[in-house]
Amino acid sequence: MRGFVGVLGLMVALTACGSGGTTGAAPASSSSAVPSTSVLVSTPPPTGPNVSGCYHENDGKIFTYDGGMPGIIGGTGSVGVVITYERRGTVCSWRPLFDRLAPHYRVLVYTRSSQAFPGDTAVAMARRLLKERGVERVFLVGGSIGATTAVPAALSLGPEVAGVVAVSGQISQENAGRLTVPLLQIGSQNDGYGGAGDLTRAHDAATEAPDNELLVIPGESLHASALLTGPHAKQVLDKIDAFMARHKG
Repeated sequence: MRGFVGVLGLMVALTACGSGGTTGAAPASSSSAVPSTSVLVSTPPPTGPNVSGCYHENDGKIFTYDGGMPGIIGGTGSVGVVITYERRGTVCSWRPLFDRLAPHYRVLVYTRSSQAFPGDTAVAMARRLLKERGVERVFLVGGSIGATTAVPAALSLGPEVAGVVAVSGQISQENAGRLTVPLLQIGSQNDGYGGAGDLTRAHDAATEAPDNELLVIPGESLHASALLTGPHAKQVLDKIDAFMARHKG
């Protein structure tokens, strides 16, 4: 929501995308008296079914799972993408990747408890997406803990996985060594979780992966979805898009 700028002062109201999400109408915003000299510029709040206020019915098919947690499947194509965000992230922070991929892939994003370990849920979401008409294979994309658990999820799913994209992950060398699908890792050099050291160890261990790519942003400590915005966003999104294009089959 943008601010009300007036002669007598400046008021800014911010709304954040909650990780729990919603499938109902968003709450109406509160109103305050505005001086008559103010200029009002506003964006209407989301109405109707939505996921965390960031995805709406025109973006795809909204669904619920596990007692009402929402997700959405959008896009087109015979190859799917399941996105699992970082522990303190939200579906909203992955919107840049959703928008980039949706013209060519069937993309599923979902909300989850920040306390839950996402590995089993990522597997369940991949199986849900594979039941969509025409979807034959899926990429697993994750940030931070979502990236760390993407490889064991891929090992559980087997040949229906087209590849893994791990952003700021800390993949164990054992799991990396068992991976037999293409792997792309992306992260920042100085990130405390999923930094250059973590990525390099997994990269060196993933000897069975038919494609094993690594992109480290030098001198940065940006984590997970923070790499999808700002000065490195184009490089990161281009890298993911190109990797998937090579391996979607």
